[in-house]
Amino acid sequence: MNSSTFQVAPQPAGSAMALNARASSQYTLKLAEARAALSQAAAQFAGVDGGAATVVQASSLGAEDVVISHLINSLQLDIGIFVLETGRLHSETLALLEQFKASSRAPVTVYTPVQESVVQFVAREGMEAMYKTIALRKECCNIRKMEPLARALAGKQAWITGLRREQSGARADVPLVDTSEPRTKINPLANWTWGDVWHYIRENGVAYNPLHDQFFPSIGCEPCTRAISLGEDFRSGRWWWEANLEGGAAKECGLHVKATDSHEKSKA
Repeated sequence: MNSSTFQVAPQPAGSAMALNARASSQYTLKLAEARAALSQAAAQFAGVDGGAATVVQASSLGAEDVVISHLINSLQLDIGIFVLETGRLHSETLALLEQFKASSRAPVTVYTPVQESVVQFVAREGMEAMYKTIALRKECCNIRKMEPLARALAGKQAWITGLRREQSGARADVPLVDTSEPRTKINPLANWTWGDVWHYIRENGVAYNPLHDQFFPSIGCEPCTRAISLGEDFRSGRWWWEANLEGGAAKECGLHVKATDSHEKSKA
């Protein structure tokens, strides 16, 4: 990776980096663990007879994901990276995506939703359909994220995510390597703290989404993401209005919901 083209300038006192970059006491061990997990994934799911590797990183270009991408590039691993461009991303995210595509050693593939599906959904339900009901929000997520994700993962045996146990109660048991589903999921930062993530970003000059400086710890589509206040849960800025809708607050779009979880919920 050409780090000279993928760095950030020193940040002001109020930036996410200045506020959060505090390594935990076990940071060195966690970093070694993440590197080992990624190296093992590259070796275990290497391409056969010169073919493409069957492991890929899913990146939302959030803080965790840019750290993982930097590790993949710095270790020169044969792991591709994909981004889901939903058509509703913030301009800051799109700008970072272009910068990342130009500087990444690893190939970066962008997947977009089926245009006709988007057009029909918007014509039927409107541009702000996600605010009406949880069902419509999930339908929007299915069109813009889940269907492109299925294409991105087609033929892959494993994928790499930025899930961390600290992110939310629903993710408190995230393992380093999850083999409970047919497709293995590697979570190299599972044990990292938010401070560890930002310590790595600062120490390695990794470019990140400037929305993090505006108190967006979790960044998704523009209409579905807001800044959070001090003391709020990391995921509280996602689909925040759903707490007032029938069914309560859901903080996942479906990308990281296990099939078994979905089955049990459907029976409830």
